[in-house]
Amino acid sequence: MSEHKFCPACATPLAHIELAEDGGPKSRLRCPSCGWTHWNNPTPVLAAIIEYRGQVLLARNAAWPHKMYALITGFMEAGETPQEGIAREIKEETNLDASALNLVGVYDFQRMNQVIIAYHAVADGEVRLSPELVDYRLYELGTLKCWPAGTGYALADWLRTRGHEPQFMDWPRPATPVAE
Repeated sequence: MSEHKFCPACATPLAHIELAEDGGPKSRLRCPSCGWTHWNNPTPVLAAIIEYRGQVLLARNAAWPHKMYALITGFMEAGETPQEGIAREIKEETNLDASALNLVGVYDFQRMNQVIIAYHAVADGEVRLSPELVDYRLYELGTLKCWPAGTGYALADWLRTRGHEPQFMDWPRPATPVAE
């Protein structure tokens, strides 16, 4: 993410300024003229473990540098609940209809300054990928390999609820699929 350089209220260059806050002193980007503060709060991101025809659907994003397959993810829109948001993302990215949504958990993804809200979704329909996805694969539960970051921890927690001890892949390994 790009760091703010100027105050959006008065156009003064921002500076890292330490001030007392509820939890003690905290250095943040602040405006030395008007006091505007860039809070840099994490962004909520939605993720889906999609169960489709008895298997788990993972997809590959066109922007990813290697052949990594992962969960469907996306951002909430203003005015929608997380459940509505992930159902919309599933529909937009795969053309599938989510008939059941269950919260798996909430996970931090500090590298991207995000909080991931992960759901298990049972989905039906015919897969048609959005332009941002280039491929998908269906995996049996016993063949899935989790990745030690963000949504990979959600997948691991969900596999445990299904009686499978998750296996984690080495990270990162270019050209390594999530499952064998």
